[in-house]
Amino acid sequence: MKLKNVLLLAVLASLLQGCLLTKIATVPMRVGGAVVSIVPGAGDAAHDAIDEAAEKVDDLPF
Repeated sequence: MKLKNVLLLAVLASLLQGCLLTKIATVPMRVGGAVVSIVPGAGDAAHDAIDEAAEKVDDLPF
């Protein structure tokens, strides 16, 4: 029982770290931008916009 509580506390502590929270938000954004960049023409512009938005999320002061 005590090991379970320690593990639960460790998981919660790791989830409350700011960099992990921003990574959870920005990784899907970056993957989506990479998928969109396949589209000819508008794909590069969309990828750049999504990447810039992900950079702004990374800079949030969590």
